Amino acid sequence: MSWEIVKLADVCTVITKGTTPSNIGETFTESGVKYIRSEMLTASKYVTGEFLYISPETNEKLKRSKLIEGDILFSMAGAYLGKTAMVRSEDVPANTNQATALIRVDNEKCSNEFVYYYLNLPELIKKVNTVQSQSAQPNINLRQIGELEINFPDRKTQEKVSNILSNYDSLIENNQKQIKLLEEAAQRLYKEWFVDLRFPGHENVAIVDGVPEGWKPGALGDVVAETGKKISKEKRGNYTYYLPIDCIPKKSLGYVDTNSVALAESSLVAFAGKDIIFGAMRPYFHKVAVARDSGITRTTCFVLNAKESEYWAYVVMLLFSTDTVDYATQISVGTTMPYVRWKDFKNMPILIPNKDKAEDFGQQIKPIIEKINGLAKQIILLQQARDRLLPKLMSGEIEV
Repeated sequence: MSWEIVKLADVCTVITKGTTPSNIGETFTESGVKYIRSEMLTASKYVTGEFLYISPETNEKLKRSKLIEGDILFSMAGAYLGKTAMVRSEDVPANTNQATALIRVDNEKCSNEFVYYYLNLPELIKKVNTVQSQSAQPNINLRQIGELEINFPDRKTQEKVSNILSNYDSLIENNQKQIKLLEEAAQRLYKEWFVDLRFPGHENVAIVDGVPEGWKPGALGDVVAETGKKISKEKRGNYTYYLPIDCIPKKSLGYVDTNSVALAESSLVAFAGKDIIFGAMRPYFHKVAVARDSGITRTTCFVLNAKESEYWAYVVMLLFSTDTVDYATQISVGTTMPYVRWKDFKNMPILIPNKDKAEDFGQQIKPIIEKINGLAKQIILLQQARDRLLPKLMSGEIEV
């Protein structure tokens, strides 16, 4: 089996980047053409997170970066430098921003999936992060991307390698979809019980002063406490992983990405299993996750838990609700990096159900959260297995 080293530009029809709509006097819209940002490029093979939108007219003005199925997206700057994603049929029509390169492979010359996986090789990512343009933040330009060298086997081998790795990504994507469905089910149940007040047996419960009998109005701090423990950098070795706010996904209770504790430097807070990590810095990003086990985060997050175990599931879904995140956003202080203070947040008005009803809710929600965390663990294991195979397949060490 022979392999050939070629420059990326030699096997592509397009290597370009997007533009921010404001640069051409346009704005984002409520709906329309999807707009992909570099932070949507993660460890997943496909874009993740919520899309912004631009109008079809703006999309035509930004025609240079109009995306099609099979395009490869490559983050060119900042914390996401070197992250990639492939564009699916359901992602288009779409466009992208100036921090994201659009790589369109000539499928007559090679497999676009093979190129995608090659761009995820650890040594290539390391190279990308050391070959930078002159800038205040780490970045790479389009010319440098085009000069990246790729080692190609014959087309049949490319496809075999891509199929092996794609099988792992298909399982990962399936788990991600299951997590999303479980979260939606939990949110519907929370809304039905505690917003619409259509909990089981509600027909037989009297309404007293506007609330179900046995329930009472209160504040977040009545049922939720800060449970994180501030620790010094010297004690970080007592924990297995570091979960800063950047690693917490948006609008998902489960998390996959974590950092090494060696990167935990200052303002550290330890958490335990079943603690709820709430992103206090820029809370509008809706970063709320349930800790699977003990770890470290930073003071940009609250570490919270229910004061009484019977209220744990209710507290999880209360903190995860859009209304709670919106409230935290509204009372945030600061302009560049707004953050919510616990002394303000704990005063958020809430409706406190009786303990029996909260416990009944927990009987339905706890298995859902356990399933979400189990699926997240499976994703981690699948990613690790895929990433162990990746360099061996891409070098020909393992023949296919």
